[in-house]
Amino acid sequence: MEKFKKLKSLALPIPRANVDTDQIVPARYLKKPRTDNFGEYLFRDLRQVLDEKNCTGARIVVAGRNFACGSSREQAVWALYDYGFRAAIAPSFGDIFSSNALKNGFLPVVLPEAVVSELLSFLQMKPGSKISIDLEKQSVNDKYSFEIAPFAKKCLLEGLDEIDFTLSLAERIANFEKSYQP
Repeated sequence: MEKFKKLKSLALPIPRANVDTDQIVPARYLKKPRTDNFGEYLFRDLRQVLDEKNCTGARIVVAGRNFACGSSREQAVWALYDYGFRAAIAPSFGDIFSSNALKNGFLPVVLPEAVVSELLSFLQMKPGSKISIDLEKQSVNDKYSFEIAPFAKKCLLEGLDEIDFTLSLAERIANFEKSYQP
């Protein structure tokens, strides 16, 4: 997994609430193998979302509340990630999406609705603007702070998925097994 520390990037505004995982990646693509480039399927039925001027190369999505709600498909995260996005900022996310995102190196940042509205207005008035996210400081644009679970933060900062994290403890696990007496 790619390490995530700081990201300064163009941001794609999606000023809609309740964008669900079926809009992010339609169900007809769910049986594709992970080795496929799921970025090709991102917003397949809503391509105008990706046709925003001055947003080519954006790595951050700024969206309305309840982004990525709906079914629990991990492919929604894969599609965003494979397209090049590494983070999304919204007032809220679908719970399962947030969990899947963190496990796949994608940062979901929750900010108050008023702040997200301000960011969306700014991006719409000044297309091609950049936003910065500092995971170590847990801040957006050095102005707005966000929360993240310590374990998820550690994994993102170090570029570890759960298996990599477990493997990093191999020596400690081996020492425990040697000393364990049932």
